[in-house]
Amino acid sequence: MNKVIIAPSILTASFSNLEATIREFEEAGCDYLHLDIMDGVFVPNITFGHKIVADIKKITNLPMDVHLMIVNPENHIDNFAKSGCDMISVHFEGNIHLHKLIMQIKSHNIKAGVVINPHTKVSVLEPLIDYIDNILIMSVNPGFGGQKFIEYSTEKIKQAKKLIGNRDIIISVDGGVNLDTCKRVVDAGANFLVAGSAIVDSDNKKETVSKLRCQN
Repeated sequence: MNKVIIAPSILTASFSNLEATIREFEEAGCDYLHLDIMDGVFVPNITFGHKIVADIKKITNLPMDVHLMIVNPENHIDNFAKSGCDMISVHFEGNIHLHKLIMQIKSHNIKAGVVINPHTKVSVLEPLIDYIDNILIMSVNPGFGGQKFIEYSTEKIKQAKKLIGNRDIIISVDGGVNLDTCKRVVDAGANFLVAGSAIVDSDNKKETVSKLRCQN
């Protein structure tokens, strides 16, 4: 079995000493950092922009996975790509020129993904499946950390795995991923788990990361 990638979200972390938190993620054996970018319009909350991403890049070698929850992402993709991230994912919802956005991301030689909200069917990705590197399935409604996992997300993961077939595409899951839900998610076919509070609030982050992989 291929290694399950663990990407802690910094959304629930304290920004008062973010470098120390990132060091803890590194020591725990995390594989990526997941960076939620919110503009207060696409989702109610506001987080941070490409300057913070560039600053994070200076203090870690962990690859950065950027999730854009913003309107008009075409105006910001280039700056986020130049900030040093390794993957950018944009939402299906609200973006009518998805192929163009994907090509814009890939022009920077980084991975491109499409995010689908809980109410969006996996089948909408069929026309794009040969162009994307990542399918990010939201297992909560986007915009807030600490939400409960939506159970029918596992069925959507299975559908995504079937749609992908033999293609080398990541299946990411974000929302409510913890020690109680990770096995269902991995068994359904996900290989990239975004976890926020499950890791951030853990007293033993290394053990938690190991258990989240569901491969021991």
